[in-house]
Amino acid sequence: MSDDRKEISAADPAPEEEREEASKADEEDTGAQVAPIVRLQEVSVSSGEENEDVLLELKAKLYRFDKDGNQWKERGVGPVKLLKHTESGKVRLLMRQNKTLKICANHIVLSTTSLQEHAGSDKSWVWHAADFSDGDLKDELFAIRFGSVENAQKFKEIFEEAQESLAEKSEETTRDAESTATLLDNLNVVPKEDKD
Repeated sequence: MSDDRKEISAADPAPEEEREEASKADEEDTGAQVAPIVRLQEVSVSSGEENEDVLLELKAKLYRFDKDGNQWKERGVGPVKLLKHTESGKVRLLMRQNKTLKICANHIVLSTTSLQEHAGSDKSWVWHAADFSDGDLKDELFAIRFGSVENAQKFKEIFEEAQESLAEKSEETTRDAESTATLLDNLNVVPKEDKD
């Protein structure tokens, strides 16, 4: 008997028509206006990169050396950027994690920073920096690994160009300071004579 019922219900077009009518009723516009319960205001979000030009942006994996555990720990995977400030000319390295956008490296590139190849790998670099990614200035030893040798070389080239431009700027500042000091040394103060 149960087999007969299955055959009848499969052949009966009524359930299919009912489903079509139900879907048409769902699509039908009732004209009702539903106001949102909460109104959200547009908020401008500042990334802190507004006054900076991007010199380089590449995907990489960053590690930091844990002195306590005497081992490398992964800091994050995401885009690493070298940003040059439009007014001061300072260059900083900024890296954010892919999905969370949490900052995993944020420090100024100094002319004294030494970029070295990591353990013979031509895709990795190691350097030491005073990092501010956690909100506190900490001395960190970083290692970064790129997906290709070309990207690693490109990173090194732009990093070293930034260091050279900082060294030149430092020399200019020193020359300006020396010339100002010379002018101050040659400055004579003559007492004003009284007119009576």
